Amino acid sequence: MLGIGEKHELPTILLIDDDLVSREVIATILTLHGYLVHSAEDGNQALQILEAGSVVPGVVLLDTQLPGLSGPELIAKLRQLGQDEIILISGTTPADDLIAAADGFLLKPFGPEDLQKLLGQHNPKIDQPETTDAELVINPTTLAQFRQLMTEATVREIYTAVVTDLHKRLPALEKAIAAGNRDEVRRIGHAIKGGCGMAGAMQVAKLGAILESRCESGVGSDQLDNCRDALQELYSATQRLERMLEKEFPA
Repeated sequence: MLGIGEKHELPTILLIDDDLVSREVIATILTLHGYLVHSAEDGNQALQILEAGSVVPGVVLLDTQLPGLSGPELIAKLRQLGQDEIILISGTTPADDLIAAADGFLLKPFGPEDLQKLLGQHNPKIDQPETTDAELVINPTTLAQFRQLMTEATVREIYTAVVTDLHKRLPALEKAIAAGNRDEVRRIGHAIKGGCGMAGAMQVAKLGAILESRCESGVGSDQLDNCRDALQELYSATQRLERMLEKEFPA
């Protein structure tokens, strides 16, 4: 479910809840208060959404009683995919070890003001996904799937093409930001998000999505200035991708 009328200073939310009624009610309430909400009915579906790179949540709201993959194991996998703000939601208080693994807990029913208060206490880095963990440069599941379907040489060609494309887009992106061309920044960000997301290049895909969202219609012009920070991180993420390529596929 996608939010409408979202306020872009609020973080995008991925809601994981297997109960249809709870999922729809929570998503509707948060959407009406300005949040952009995506939802998943279980842990596996949530991981598929994140691995595809099409959704870049600033906050994950995680129900504590999910079927299948759940609990600390699911939280660990979410961390591997770069999620640094995971808030538990439940009608009962969860176990201490589960609370310790997350970044907060909200007792159902809760309202947008409860969520905002909790976010303010934790102060997550929503728009600055910095990491040096080589495992997160490329989604390991995507890389494994490629290796099952293709030769090593072909897989290397895919990621070489990704890096080559980034080196072409980065100067164009820098030029568009300097010129204040929001449409071009949004277009390039969207292209990076889509192409790199398909290749499992999660860091650069996430940054592409951030650049795209900062230039959506209705976002203040000051967001273009903030794009320069994301651009610098994109340069760094591209360098990490190149180092991964050299390590994983030595010549």
